[in-house]
Amino acid sequence: MSEKLLDLKNITLSYDGEKILDRINLYVRDKEFITLLGPSGCGKTTTLRIIGGFAFPDEGDVFFEGKRINDLPAYKRPINTVFQRYALFPHLNVYDNVAFGLKVKKLDKKEIDKRVRQMLVLVNLKGFEKRRVSKLSGGQQQRVAIARALVNHPKILLLDEPLGALDLKLRKEMQLELKNIQQQLGITFIYVTHDQEEALTMSDTIVVMKDGEIQQIGTPQDVYNEPKNAFVADFIGESNIFDATMICDGRVEINGVEFDCVDNGFGKDSSVDVVIRPEDIDILPAGASDLTGTVKSVIFKGVHYEITVVCNGLEWLIQTTRSAEEGSEVSLSFTPDNVHVMKRIFEGFSSKIKGRVTAENEVSFLGVTFTREGLSLPEDTEVLLTIPPKSIEVVSEDHSDLIVYLESMVYKGAYNEMIVWAKDEEEEYRSLLVHSMNDEQIATDIGIKFRFDDIMIAPAELPGQKGAEREE
Repeated sequence: MSEKLLDLKNITLSYDGEKILDRINLYVRDKEFITLLGPSGCGKTTTLRIIGGFAFPDEGDVFFEGKRINDLPAYKRPINTVFQRYALFPHLNVYDNVAFGLKVKKLDKKEIDKRVRQMLVLVNLKGFEKRRVSKLSGGQQQRVAIARALVNHPKILLLDEPLGALDLKLRKEMQLELKNIQQQLGITFIYVTHDQEEALTMSDTIVVMKDGEIQQIGTPQDVYNEPKNAFVADFIGESNIFDATMICDGRVEINGVEFDCVDNGFGKDSSVDVVIRPEDIDILPAGASDLTGTVKSVIFKGVHYEITVVCNGLEWLIQTTRSAEEGSEVSLSFTPDNVHVMKRIFEGFSSKIKGRVTAENEVSFLGVTFTREGLSLPEDTEVLLTIPPKSIEVVSEDHSDLIVYLESMVYKGAYNEMIVWAKDEEEEYRSLLVHSMNDEQIATDIGIKFRFDDIMIAPAELPGQKGAEREE
């Protein structure tokens, strides 16, 4: 792969006081197919707009071939964009839509004709030159949009969820076609999607984003097989994700059972997340391993069975070509290199939130006030509250202590681990960890209620958190 073509350094952007991108650092190589992947609102489209010159960062710099281009308008950048809504000209035919940009540049007619016909061959639209775009199918319109963008010979092509309006079969066909076009032309593609399959199918490099931060950068194989945290593991493919304790290097405990692994460097008895992909688990006769449970469900998926087994209260998902009887006892087996240990997003298993002693035996945090008899701290003392996730209950908004924003939710085998956000008195967002059996809609407001007696109070500092950066 060639050297850096595009380099984003410490890109930060806010809208109406809300931070959309937080210190994004990312470089793109020449001739690379790189995909920005993440849920709605993670900042991937905003990143694309900054690259294209349609938005400008509050802080940080954009470099193209080593030159700073922050102030360069979109039309002067060697970058073209294909949007989800193709923005074709309905009054023009296919040929004139593709030729439009070249005519604006006042190129020679023979050069225009040569380029347009080459592009139409490349996108399999030869013979459609005189067809009105309104008479084309969705897939054909998308090909016209791609041809119109590529005919200008850009150094970089930006694609903002261009397959979103297509049906499943056509979308799969176009994934392969886009990759073939990119390889034939040797142009850098920067692709935005929330579809993990698209990212895995087409990309040389995947950038997983969440809340305006980069969570992981790597090849499709690296991101799938070695996720950096529970969010990435849950977002990319099916996963068994469990709370665990790293006993020592090469040894991890999940729900009271110890397993060998190949990870190290997390520290003795540290709190971690463990991911085991369902296709990496074998089903054996009961008693054949230390992990034995009861088959809860068996679903035939065509090429494999999807089996849920409950072991010591945790649900394990297994994808295997072997079937099993519901209600039967089985054992589970996997190799140490299939146990992926990750640092938890939260330190330990509790939330750390700053509060303040507002009166005798009274503490306030996030706009909530509670009493604690015998509190020996003077008034106006800043405190650090440690809140166990099981001490926060998800309730209706009418019965809540606090309305929060549900940012993410990961199933941990026995409960959903939720990360929610609330504003403090200084209008800064603070995160809380919640364990709940409720299934809630991500990216919505929910109500929570605290068990105040479970909250620990002590003076302390909050730990910092950072996003991921790409290795050189």
